[in-house]
Amino acid sequence: MSGILDILNSDLGKSIISGVAGQTNQPQNKTHEVLTMAMPVLMAAMQRNAASPKGAEGLLSALNSKHDGSILSNLNSLFEGGVDDKVMADGSKILGHVLGNKQSNVEKAIGAKSGMDAGSVAQILKVAAPILMGMLGNQAKQQNVNNPSGLEGLLGGLLKGNSPQNEQSFLESILDANNDGSVIDDVAGMVLGGNKKKGGLGGLIGGLFGGKN
Repeated sequence: MSGILDILNSDLGKSIISGVAGQTNQPQNKTHEVLTMAMPVLMAAMQRNAASPKGAEGLLSALNSKHDGSILSNLNSLFEGGVDDKVMADGSKILGHVLGNKQSNVEKAIGAKSGMDAGSVAQILKVAAPILMGMLGNQAKQQNVNNPSGLEGLLGGLLKGNSPQNEQSFLESILDANNDGSVIDDVAGMVLGGNKKKGGLGGLIGGLFGGKN
Protein backbone atom coordinates (compact mmCIF):
# COMPACT_ATOMS: atom_id res chain seq x y z
CA MET A 1 0.00 0.00 0.00
CA SER A 2 1.20 3.50 -0.79
CA GLY A 3 1.80 5.77 2.17
CA ILE A 4 0.04 9.11 2.57
CA LEU A 5 3.19 10.97 1.51
CA ASP A 6 3.45 8.82 -1.62
CA ILE A 7 -0.12 9.84 -2.47
CA LEU A 8 0.77 13.50 -1.94
CA ASN A 9 3.61 13.12 -4.44
CA SER A 10 1.37 11.41 -7.03
CA ASP A 11 -0.58 13.17 -9.80
CA LEU A 12 -3.62 13.19 -7.52
CA GLY A 13 -1.56 14.76 -4.75
CA LYS A 14 -0.21 17.43 -7.09
CA SER A 15 -3.77 18.33 -8.12
CA ILE A 16 -4.75 18.60 -4.47
CA ILE A 17 -1.73 20.76 -3.60
CA SER A 18 -2.37 23.04 -6.59
CA GLY A 19 -6.04 23.41 -5.67
CA VAL A 20 -5.41 24.03 -1.98
CA ALA A 21 -2.68 26.57 -2.80
CA GLY A 22 -5.03 28.44 -5.12
CA GLN A 23 -7.85 28.39 -2.59
CA THR A 24 -5.67 29.74 0.22
CA ASN A 25 -3.52 32.10 -1.90
CA GLN A 26 -0.32 30.41 -0.76
CA PRO A 27 2.71 29.33 -2.86
CA GLN A 28 2.52 25.72 -4.03
CA ASN A 29 5.90 24.83 -2.51
CA LYS A 30 4.83 26.15 0.91
CA THR A 31 1.46 24.41 0.64
CA HIS A 32 3.23 21.15 -0.20
CA GLU A 33 5.51 21.60 2.81
CA VAL A 34 2.58 22.23 5.16
CA LEU A 35 0.58 19.26 3.86
CA THR A 36 3.62 16.97 4.03
CA MET A 37 3.81 17.69 7.75
CA ALA A 38 0.10 17.94 8.46
CA MET A 39 -1.35 14.91 6.67
CA PRO A 40 0.62 12.30 8.66
CA VAL A 41 -0.06 14.24 11.88
CA LEU A 42 -3.82 14.11 11.22
CA MET A 43 -3.66 10.43 10.30
CA ALA A 44 -1.65 9.55 13.40
CA ALA A 45 -4.21 11.38 15.53
CA MET A 46 -7.06 9.56 13.73
CA GLN A 47 -5.30 6.26 14.36
CA ARG A 48 -5.10 7.06 18.07
CA ASN A 49 -8.77 8.09 18.17
CA ALA A 50 -9.78 4.90 16.33
CA ALA A 51 -8.01 2.78 18.96
CA SER A 52 -11.15 3.04 21.11
CA PRO A 53 -14.32 1.14 20.03
CA LYS A 54 -16.36 4.35 20.00
CA GLY A 55 -13.73 6.21 17.99
CA ALA A 56 -13.41 3.38 15.46
CA GLU A 57 -17.19 3.15 15.07
CA GLY A 58 -17.46 6.90 14.49
CA LEU A 59 -14.72 6.96 11.86
CA LEU A 60 -16.08 3.89 10.05
CA SER A 61 -19.52 5.46 9.95
CA ALA A 62 -18.11 8.67 8.48
CA LEU A 63 -16.09 6.80 5.84
CA ASN A 64 -19.07 4.65 4.84
CA SER A 65 -21.40 7.60 4.41
CA LYS A 66 -20.32 11.23 3.95
CA HIS A 67 -16.61 10.67 3.29
CA ASP A 68 -16.79 7.82 0.80
CA GLY A 69 -14.10 9.14 -1.52
CA SER A 70 -16.41 10.84 -4.04
CA ILE A 71 -14.76 14.21 -3.31
CA LEU A 72 -11.65 12.96 -5.15
CA SER A 73 -13.66 12.52 -8.36
CA ASN A 74 -14.78 16.14 -8.29
CA LEU A 75 -11.60 18.03 -7.45
CA ASN A 76 -11.94 20.38 -10.42
CA SER A 77 -15.46 21.41 -9.44
CA LEU A 78 -14.40 21.57 -5.77
CA PHE A 79 -11.71 24.17 -6.46
CA GLU A 80 -13.35 25.92 -9.42
CA GLY A 81 -14.72 29.22 -8.19
CA GLY A 82 -13.50 28.55 -4.64
CA VAL A 83 -14.24 25.86 -2.07
CA ASP A 84 -17.73 26.44 -0.69
CA ASP A 85 -18.51 27.23 2.93
CA LYS A 86 -19.99 23.78 3.61
CA VAL A 87 -16.69 22.06 2.77
CA MET A 88 -14.74 24.56 4.88
CA ALA A 89 -17.13 24.06 7.81
CA ASP A 90 -16.77 20.29 7.42
CA GLY A 91 -12.98 20.65 7.47
CA SER A 92 -13.18 22.72 10.62
CA LYS A 93 -15.31 20.04 12.32
CA ILE A 94 -12.94 17.27 11.26
CA LEU A 95 -9.91 19.14 12.65
CA GLY A 96 -11.70 19.86 15.91
CA HIS A 97 -12.68 16.22 16.31
CA VAL A 98 -9.28 14.80 15.39
CA LEU A 99 -6.98 17.26 17.16
CA GLY A 100 -9.24 18.55 19.95
CA ASN A 101 -7.73 21.28 22.09
CA LYS A 102 -4.31 20.71 20.48
CA GLN A 103 -5.45 22.11 17.13
CA SER A 104 -4.09 25.64 17.53
CA ASN A 105 -0.80 24.27 18.91
CA VAL A 106 -0.38 22.03 15.87
CA GLU A 107 -1.12 24.93 13.51
CA LYS A 108 1.41 27.14 15.28
CA ALA A 109 4.06 24.43 15.25
CA ILE A 110 3.63 23.66 11.55
CA GLY A 111 3.61 27.39 10.83
CA ALA A 112 6.86 27.86 12.72
CA LYS A 113 8.51 25.04 10.81
CA SER A 114 7.23 26.12 7.37
CA GLY A 115 7.64 29.87 7.84
CA MET A 116 3.91 30.46 7.39
CA ASP A 117 1.58 32.20 9.82
CA ALA A 118 -0.69 29.93 11.83
CA GLY A 119 -3.83 31.46 10.33
CA SER A 120 -2.78 30.47 6.82
CA VAL A 121 -1.86 26.97 8.03
CA ALA A 122 -5.34 26.72 9.58
CA GLN A 123 -6.96 27.62 6.24
CA ILE A 124 -4.89 25.00 4.40
CA LEU A 125 -5.87 22.33 6.93
CA LYS A 126 -9.56 23.22 6.70
CA VAL A 127 -9.49 22.64 2.94
CA ALA A 128 -7.28 19.54 3.20
CA ALA A 129 -9.14 17.72 6.00
CA PRO A 130 -12.23 16.70 3.94
CA ILE A 131 -9.93 15.63 1.10
CA LEU A 132 -7.90 13.47 3.51
CA MET A 133 -11.12 11.88 4.73
CA GLY A 134 -12.03 11.26 1.10
CA MET A 135 -8.69 9.52 0.58
CA LEU A 136 -9.40 7.30 3.58
CA GLY A 137 -12.93 6.58 2.37
CA ASN A 138 -11.64 5.65 -1.07
CA GLN A 139 -9.02 3.30 0.40
CA ALA A 140 -11.61 1.80 2.75
CA LYS A 141 -13.86 0.97 -0.22
CA GLN A 142 -11.01 -0.54 -2.21
CA GLN A 143 -9.96 -2.73 0.72
CA ASN A 144 -13.51 -3.50 1.87
CA VAL A 145 -12.81 -2.19 5.38
CA ASN A 146 -15.86 -2.65 7.59
CA ASN A 147 -14.54 -3.35 11.09
CA PRO A 148 -12.14 -1.76 13.62
CA SER A 149 -9.27 -4.15 12.92
CA GLY A 150 -9.47 -3.43 9.21
CA LEU A 151 -9.55 0.28 9.96
CA GLU A 152 -6.44 -0.03 12.12
CA GLY A 153 -4.64 -1.82 9.29
CA LEU A 154 -5.74 0.82 6.79
CA LEU A 155 -4.50 3.74 8.87
CA GLY A 156 -1.27 1.97 9.81
CA GLY A 157 -0.57 1.08 6.19
CA LEU A 158 -1.12 4.64 4.99
CA LEU A 159 1.15 5.99 7.72
CA LYS A 160 3.97 3.60 6.95
CA GLY A 161 3.32 2.64 3.34
CA ASN A 162 6.38 2.12 1.16
CA SER A 163 7.81 5.60 1.52
CA PRO A 164 11.50 6.33 0.98
CA GLN A 165 13.72 5.93 4.02
CA ASN A 166 13.82 9.63 4.91
CA GLU A 167 10.03 9.84 4.80
CA GLN A 168 9.74 6.60 6.76
CA SER A 169 11.89 8.11 9.51
CA PHE A 170 9.72 11.23 9.39
CA LEU A 171 6.60 9.13 9.89
CA GLU A 172 8.05 7.00 12.66
CA SER A 173 8.83 10.14 14.64
CA ILE A 174 5.10 10.98 14.61
CA LEU A 175 4.12 7.84 16.46
CA ASP A 176 3.97 7.68 20.21
CA ALA A 177 7.62 6.96 20.89
CA ASN A 178 7.39 7.19 24.68
CA ASN A 179 4.09 5.29 24.83
CA ASP A 180 2.43 7.92 27.00
CA GLY A 181 -0.70 8.00 24.90
CA SER A 182 -0.11 11.44 23.42
CA VAL A 183 0.53 11.42 19.68
CA ILE A 184 0.43 15.21 19.53
CA ASP A 185 3.07 15.50 22.24
CA ASP A 186 5.41 13.22 20.32
CA VAL A 187 4.65 14.95 17.02
CA ALA A 188 6.34 18.05 18.47
CA GLY A 189 9.84 16.72 17.88
CA MET A 190 8.98 15.87 14.28
CA VAL A 191 7.39 19.22 13.47
CA LEU A 192 9.99 21.55 14.96
CA GLY A 193 12.99 19.29 15.45
CA GLY A 194 15.09 18.96 18.59
CA ASN A 195 14.21 17.51 21.96
CA LYS A 196 11.15 18.92 23.66
CA LYS A 197 12.49 18.02 27.10
CA LYS A 198 15.42 20.42 26.82
CA GLY A 199 15.57 24.21 26.93
CA GLY A 200 15.77 26.58 23.98
CA LEU A 201 13.98 25.19 20.94
CA GLY A 202 12.96 22.13 22.93
CA GLY A 203 11.36 24.40 25.49
CA LEU A 204 9.44 26.16 22.74
CA ILE A 205 8.19 22.84 21.46
CA GLY A 206 7.15 21.72 24.90
CA GLY A 207 5.32 25.02 25.42
CA LEU A 208 3.49 24.79 22.10
CA PHE A 209 2.27 21.31 22.79
CA GLY A 210 1.66 21.70 26.49
CA GLY A 211 4.38 19.17 27.24
CA LYS A 212 6.92 19.10 30.04
CA ASN A 213 10.15 20.98 29.51
